[in-house]
Amino acid sequence: MSKAILSRIKPLHTPKSTSPSPLRVPPRVKNLINETIQILKTHQQWPDSLQTRFCDEETRVSEIAHYVFDQIHDVELGIKFFNWVSKQETLHFPFNGLAYSSFLKLLARFKLFSEIDTALEKMKMEETKPTLEALSFLIRVYADYSFVDKALELFYSVLRIYDSVPNLIACNSLLNMLVKLKKVEIARKVFGEMVVRDGCVDNYSVSIMVKGLCSVGKVEEGKKLIEHMWGKRCVPDVVFYNTLIDGYSTKGDVEKANELFKNMKMKGFLPTLKTYGAMINGFCKKGDFDAIDKLLKEMKEMGVSVNTQVHNTILDARFKHGFEVNVKDTIKQMIKSGCEPDIVTYNTLIGGLCKDGKVQKAGQLLERAKKKGLTLNKISFTPLIQGYCKIGEYLVALDLLIEMSERGHKPDVVAFGSLVHGLVAMGEVDAALTIRYRMLERGVLPDAGIYNVLMNGLCKKGKLSAAKVLLREMLDQNVPPDAFIYATLVDGFIRDGDLHGAKELFDIMIGEGMDPGVVGYNAMIKGFCKFGKMKEALLCVTRMIKAHLTPDQFTYSTIIDGYIKQHDIGGALRMFGQMVKRQCKPNVVTYTSLINGFCGNGDFNTAEKAFKEMQSCGLEPNVVTYTILIGSFCKEGKLAKAVFYFELMLSNKCIPNEVTFNYIVNGFTNSPGAVLDNQCFEKRSLFLESYNMIISDGLVQRAAVYNSILLCLCQNGMTRIALQLKDRLMNKGFLSDPVSSAAFLHGICLEGQSKEWRNVISDDLNEQGLQIALKYSELLIQCLPCGITSEASLILQNLIKRCSYENQKEDLKVSAK
Repeated sequence: MSKAILSRIKPLHTPKSTSPSPLRVPPRVKNLINETIQILKTHQQWPDSLQTRFCDEETRVSEIAHYVFDQIHDVELGIKFFNWVSKQETLHFPFNGLAYSSFLKLLARFKLFSEIDTALEKMKMEETKPTLEALSFLIRVYADYSFVDKALELFYSVLRIYDSVPNLIACNSLLNMLVKLKKVEIARKVFGEMVVRDGCVDNYSVSIMVKGLCSVGKVEEGKKLIEHMWGKRCVPDVVFYNTLIDGYSTKGDVEKANELFKNMKMKGFLPTLKTYGAMINGFCKKGDFDAIDKLLKEMKEMGVSVNTQVHNTILDARFKHGFEVNVKDTIKQMIKSGCEPDIVTYNTLIGGLCKDGKVQKAGQLLERAKKKGLTLNKISFTPLIQGYCKIGEYLVALDLLIEMSERGHKPDVVAFGSLVHGLVAMGEVDAALTIRYRMLERGVLPDAGIYNVLMNGLCKKGKLSAAKVLLREMLDQNVPPDAFIYATLVDGFIRDGDLHGAKELFDIMIGEGMDPGVVGYNAMIKGFCKFGKMKEALLCVTRMIKAHLTPDQFTYSTIIDGYIKQHDIGGALRMFGQMVKRQCKPNVVTYTSLINGFCGNGDFNTAEKAFKEMQSCGLEPNVVTYTILIGSFCKEGKLAKAVFYFELMLSNKCIPNEVTFNYIVNGFTNSPGAVLDNQCFEKRSLFLESYNMIISDGLVQRAAVYNSILLCLCQNGMTRIALQLKDRLMNKGFLSDPVSSAAFLHGICLEGQSKEWRNVISDDLNEQGLQIALKYSELLIQCLPCGITSEASLILQNLIKRCSYENQKEDLKVSAK
């Protein structure tokens, strides 16, 4: 419940004064008090003046001290006066409880807590009691400034000294702070004392207690408390309903919240913005946006304006429940309803867009928030840093991290960790290590996850010694290594060729009582398989099972691959059988290893069956799978089969790599007389048709293969990959020709970039070259799926016409001469 709402609740009764009834002050004493205060305020040498004034006075200065403390507003002067009086009076005339109490209230008004403690200790020694009013005032001030333990101590002192509770305002302040600090059970005991001692409770007391119970999920107890307290200086009001509705909604029990909401309206209570906000929050958690729309409509009819906070709650829920969010429409709608988007709005949009992978749009929103003058915070930057790292733009992420620091927001482990992860993923381990130094400089200690990523990056770069240095640093910083750290180092030893070192570290880990986990065992199994020690690998699996760990896909796939590398297809198949028997679903790596094994044994039929089985299981072959099949068929001179899998690879949007291209080129150049039958093709093969056309046009075999590859890449929307391949070919001495020009033009036209044709058509192409390009362009168009068109042929036809016209003009000039 917000403080603003709670402050509106007025006590149902005026609390009784706990101070003693004021005595009638004789005029002579009243004049003495006024003179004393005047001397204190105006005389620089007031101690001497006061001593002179009181030397023949019957009334002792200590007897009027409490009146003085109540009326002066200079705490420093009050302390000096207190100390002066203490020295003047003998043990026969010490301060009484009233004087001490007034002095305590003066100190409390100026929050001089250490001086209060000293005064209380002095009173205890002198066996002087503070008044109930003074103790209540102290409790209130201590509670308001979060010194809740001291306030509690004084609360129980009041119970002990006066057999009563402090005044209502003090009790409510203490209750409120206890609830804020989630000390609900202690608050419940305080509330119980309030009820039992003298029924000193009001609506505010009850609503605080109900709010506390709701905050820890005890909404039903809160509801029962209200029902129990009705009629006992407590009457039901909208605040109680709001608290309970908010409690149910926060707990996720929207049905009960809605039931109470309806009951509230039936009883004649008008829902407030707080009520609607609580209900909307509940439906947001459930993802019931139809119910939210109804509530928003009702709010409009009731004249209750939706605020920015409610809009932000709905916006956050839409992202969390996977709904499409139109940024422009969202901001427009908020402004239309009279709400100005705040930094929470922008942060929610930025976080949601980054989660959906729309990092560039999120970056634009950050710039818009800056222009609007909104105060950016850590939440504004962190999702963007993570987002840019995920798409490989770590320099942009680094700039954001620097900007975040310059704005005074200390990047946390999450922000730094995202950048470290991103840099390592990009292979920039040295840059990631620099970020680690930046972290330490700013007092942010890397966690085990960051150290693990850095060590992993170093181990993959073959820098095991540097990874060991990081481990020592970790231990020096009291960051305990976890199983992942050890698994990374085990892998590092294996990559370094030190199987003995890896096994020694693994045994140390287990000896120290650390559970290596599945990851740790897998790292060790991978090491044994890499060095051909299959028996040790299987023993490691047995050891793993005895440790009550279940081998996973990686475990089985690693061992299967190990058997394949040992040319033991039988062992691989036995392990595959165990994998299936243990209901561990084979993955792409598993099938790829088996396919590699079958191809290595020349059993292509079984390899293709495994490939089909893999697809029937819903697994998408990766670049390694396709490349193994393509390479194996090329080595056997079965080029048509190799081409079939190459074209299948492209149609499934799997991007080939340098190894794939080399297999195809070498396959064709090493088997010039190979039979290129089309039996394995269900539809026409662009690769084979273009290859045969290029050969018949007189190009050399290697150029024919590369051009056929380029045509297929561009046909399948991989123009960027084709252009990268062209750059590598040019470095090897291959020049652009009409066929490759036709391929690139076709590719950019399919991408809707036909206006960029000048970037791919060489100026050196003459009319004859353009005619050749047109021939291959028309072949590409014939092979396009139904309904898809390309402007490439039209562009080439226009270029041919222009070239023909230019040639005619040139001929006329020659004839004229």
